[in-house]
Amino acid sequence: MKFLNNLLPTYDLTYNDVFMVPGRSDVTSRFDVDLSTADGVGTTLPLVVANMTAISGKRMAETIARRGGIAIIPQDIPLDIVAATVRRVKAAHTVYDTPVTVNPSTTVGEAMSLIPKRAHGAVVVVEDGKVLGIVTERDGTEIDRFAQVREVMTSDILTFDAGTDPQTSFNEMSARHIDFAPVLDGGQLVGVLTRKGALRSTIYQPAVDASGALVIGAAVGINGDVSGKAADLLAMGIDVLVVDTAHGHQEKMLEALPLVVAARDAYESTSGHRVPIAAGNVVSADGVRDLVAAGADIVKVGVGPGAMCTTRMMTGVGRPQFSAVLECADAARELGAHVWADGGVRYPRDVALALAAGAASVMIGSWFAGTLESPGDLKVGPDGRPYKESFGMASARAVSNRTRDAAGFERARMALFEEGISSSRMFLDPDRPSVEDLVDAITAGVRSSATYAGARSLAEFHERAIVGLQSSAGYDEGRPLHASW
Repeated sequence: MKFLNNLLPTYDLTYNDVFMVPGRSDVTSRFDVDLSTADGVGTTLPLVVANMTAISGKRMAETIARRGGIAIIPQDIPLDIVAATVRRVKAAHTVYDTPVTVNPSTTVGEAMSLIPKRAHGAVVVVEDGKVLGIVTERDGTEIDRFAQVREVMTSDILTFDAGTDPQTSFNEMSARHIDFAPVLDGGQLVGVLTRKGALRSTIYQPAVDASGALVIGAAVGINGDVSGKAADLLAMGIDVLVVDTAHGHQEKMLEALPLVVAARDAYESTSGHRVPIAAGNVVSADGVRDLVAAGADIVKVGVGPGAMCTTRMMTGVGRPQFSAVLECADAARELGAHVWADGGVRYPRDVALALAAGAASVMIGSWFAGTLESPGDLKVGPDGRPYKESFGMASARAVSNRTRDAAGFERARMALFEEGISSSRMFLDPDRPSVEDLVDAITAGVRSSATYAGARSLAEFHERAIVGLQSSAGYDEGRPLHASW
């Protein structure tokens, strides 16, 4: 990456402070751009779902991996729940979405409560392994909540055999003016397909492990039995270990990281599979060097840029994210390591700028919180807008969850200190309610950025990107206007 006219900044920069200049390009299509990452995780998109309790769960992990990214399960989740989540994601189909199923006697009220659990907007009625029909939200409109779904389901449905050509599936659904169809293999339900899903299956390549199962990561903290928990997570089959703490450049991290490396190496010696280790967070080249020396393959970069984080306002500690990523990526590259840009992205342009600065992937939290796939129930505000609750991982709410096994006095003492928002409403975008919709927007922007730079890969994008500095007025000039003056 080069600065326009070699004008080096004299102060640190946020994503808003910079812009990219188009260069001579022979890349004629967005689809000519390969967004596969080089960090060894196996992702085909440079997107990582942050290890936040309100954001990263089984539905999110499965969905993002199907499109090429990876989700990191938070360190606060009990190990038995993590194991169940990993099994669920590994068993998920790499093309078709996992169906929400009910039996014919399920009440309409229960079926309606299950529909928002997935973005495809329907539940499949199954009995003795046979698909009997489907129920959509429209089928339950003005129907007694205690009625059974057998009374309202649509039984004249279109189904596809597994392996049907996506274009054929799309055309058949379009001809019948429907957007949802169960997918069968030998008469058994294996997934569901929508028209958008058919299109996406031709655009995205799922992120899979050596056995062809979807990838998933998990986080471990720096306190307690770090080595034992890391070994347990590796035995579950996770694909990347994230050693995570708010202040990654500290002695406790440098003591914990070699323990995780030792557990990883022991696992590799018996399984033959090497699992990358990410660690963080830091914002300086020195932090990168120390974490890589302690065994990290990937370093997470970012202190305070996240929407749920109050660290900078509480402590004055942190660094504008673009400059942090730029410096840390340069340091990691010299050592043969990589960085993930963690936090501060609110638009596709921010993701593109992080990649131009040298990040291997971009970690996203709050932006994905307001989606159907994030954990938690879908709620509706007084104005009728649907939302999910989100909270920071250093907030009083998260600390309370993390210290639930501590004695009452000690738990209360720790709850006095927080650096994050404990409750925030993340409203769903009515035009993009699913994380897949956001991924579409992000990748469209990033691919287009690469074509402007004349790049066919992320490595070329970083090499060819030309970045300039802009005022706040310059940033505002680029914002779209959704109403007339």
